[in-house]
Amino acid sequence: MTKALFAEFRATPGNVLRVRELITELAMAVRSEPGNLLFEAHQKADDPAAFFVYEVYVDDAAFTSHLAQAHGRIFNDALRGLVTGGGSDLTWLTSLGSSTDALA
Repeated sequence: MTKALFAEFRATPGNVLRVRELITELAMAVRSEPGNLLFEAHQKADDPAAFFVYEVYVDDAAFTSHLAQAHGRIFNDALRGLVTGGGSDLTWLTSLGSSTDALA
């Protein structure tokens, strides 16, 4: 079964462009991970300081592997000083039988 989540975070004043750069760099790295099925990063259209990332991995093992990647640690360390609360708010999702489950 796939592992899916979304992460939300808000850039602090003056840091929107840097957060955007960091998430763009991270997206390229995560998409190259073997177990990643989807990594989509967005800025809210009506609130550019608010970011939303939707992630899907083949399974729990792929997500565990994702957590062990150096690019994720580097991103989280850099993000800590640039966003409200020091990091992302994560929401775990349960699939209702999407097309990505057929890929797993």
